[in-house]
Amino acid sequence: MPDEGTAVLDVKDLTTVFQTRQGNVHAVNAVSFELQPGELLGVVGESGSGKSVTMMSLIGLLPSPPAKVAAGHVRFANSDLLKVSDEQLRSVRGAEIGFIFQDPMTSLNPVFTVGFQLMEPLRGHMGLTKAQARARAAELLDLVGISDAKRRLSDFPHQFSGGMRQRVMIAIALACDPKVLIADEPTTALDVTIQAQILELVKELRHKLGMSIVWITHDLGVIAGIADRVMVMYGGQVVEQAPVRELFANPQHPYTKALLETIPSVRGARPEKLQVIEGQPPILYDFPRSCSFSDRCAHAFESCRSQNPPAFAVGADHTVSCHWNAEAGAPRNG
Repeated sequence: MPDEGTAVLDVKDLTTVFQTRQGNVHAVNAVSFELQPGELLGVVGESGSGKSVTMMSLIGLLPSPPAKVAAGHVRFANSDLLKVSDEQLRSVRGAEIGFIFQDPMTSLNPVFTVGFQLMEPLRGHMGLTKAQARARAAELLDLVGISDAKRRLSDFPHQFSGGMRQRVMIAIALACDPKVLIADEPTTALDVTIQAQILELVKELRHKLGMSIVWITHDLGVIAGIADRVMVMYGGQVVEQAPVRELFANPQHPYTKALLETIPSVRGARPEKLQVIEGQPPILYDFPRSCSFSDRCAHAFESCRSQNPPAFAVGADHTVSCHWNAEAGAPRNG
């Protein structure tokens, strides 16, 4: 469990817009959350819910234009990452905040050896000599479970399997001992056995290195096994946040409940057919003035279609943005 104390990452009202020929796409809308020291925060939601764009916005990984972070604050190490210079942001990105991308084959450069790509952040951020960086790179490959690490530094990405390439990406993200690691669906393209190996590796490294992790996924089954707390996103907004056990035992937002009903039971405890969420995610050409889930929600009423609900507290460290929940008597947060 995470240590109590000052949040290592504090995000307030983050808003990101993409400027397109069809109009502005409001991809992230007033997202707020905290990441505690040593905590693993799971971020879940359907494709297009704003998970990856939110995390890329934090450290300037989105192309600008068309992307523009229009509002918000990202407090990290006594600085607002949205206001620092490009040079300062580069010194944080890769050094103090690591990022694991979804597809290692497109993230690793095919024309450079794995050793070169591992040594680059070590020399750039930590000022190591070539010999020191090579020795550290071999240690990192060994740390993530790649055997014969010294020899494999000379290999190219195509000489590694999919699971091994993902391990290399994790090694690169860990190279400078970051305080925060953001993992963007790092097991999506891997088979089930390799997924399990990567998850076990991340859990082991987390406890060994004591870093905070943001794990982005659409798979609630993965989150159940690794997260301390869960943030559910829909339509570019946070609709529910809660400790992982609380969320699974007592989901409050209709979207969260719908997501949980789509999970198959390995014990065969659910005899009926799996549920599907009817309808389509919203088109985000306008800033949300109503509940983004209202068109797909069986509980929606007039307030849902005319007002965007604020976050309400429904328990200890458990908030939900839902008019239906508020009407049922949940106290307003704050």
